Amino acid sequence: MTETIAPMPAQIDQQQLACELVDKARADGIELAGPDGLLTGLTKTVLETALDAEMTDHLGYGKHDPAGRGSGNSRNGTRAKTVLTEIGPVQIEVPRDRDASFDPAIVRKRQKRLEGISQIVLSLTARGLTTGEVAAHFEEVYGAKVSKDTISRITGTVVAEMAEWRDRPLDRVCSVLFVDAIMVKVRDGQVTSRPVYVVIGVTVHGERDILGLWAGDGGEGAKFWLGVLTEIKNRGTEDVCMVVCDGLKGLPESITTAWPRAVVQACIIHYADLRAGFPS
Repeated sequence: MTETIAPMPAQIDQQQLACELVDKARADGIELAGPDGLLTGLTKTVLETALDAEMTDHLGYGKHDPAGRGSGNSRNGTRAKTVLTEIGPVQIEVPRDRDASFDPAIVRKRQKRLEGISQIVLSLTARGLTTGEVAAHFEEVYGAKVSKDTISRITGTVVAEMAEWRDRPLDRVCSVLFVDAIMVKVRDGQVTSRPVYVVIGVTVHGERDILGLWAGDGGEGAKFWLGVLTEIKNRGTEDVCMVVCDGLKGLPESITTAWPRAVVQACIIHYADLRAGFPS
């Protein structure tokens, strides 16, 4: 018995499709951006199509399908909703069902902005903009009003997640710790260079994990490192087999203060420098 295999659908040429859409928009005098622009219309169509597909999955049958008769639930029109997207506000029609059990995933109930907006808010905040400046940016660039409270809630949620990640318990034994500090530009009233202390651990199963990031003041210091390593120990890492580090003065002593039995190994770059300074 021979099984018939359905042909694979041809891959969409996104570049060609985009060119055709742009050419059609220009021919019809439609702007690319703006409330009535091509991008807004496409976003609306994609979101509404996805929501309708979700409703079909929820009910188990499509529009006008006789299988829905007597099923106990059916479509019940739509409701208008405006969501904030990366290209500005987009008004969409969200399908409803009679028993109000439909809970869409693409645009959730009471959701007023798509996830990309949160990323923009976080990016602008990370660059040192205040909540008022971020709100002004959205109104100027996207023509949308985003309240300061909304911006604070977005950043507050991420800060809470960061705190949970920062304070999470660690494995009792760590095979190897890699410790180093990198200098980064930080805006705090003015742009300054500050060290960020990075600790990467390798578990007994060979898996790597970033144990934490700590922002220091001034230059890299062994005293600050002692506080970082003590915090890691207090979070559960009782024993470390080896710690790989640079040649910072006092750092080996800070390491052995936290874990007396740990082997301190210079990283390959600093090890080569040390070798070059002594006769073989």
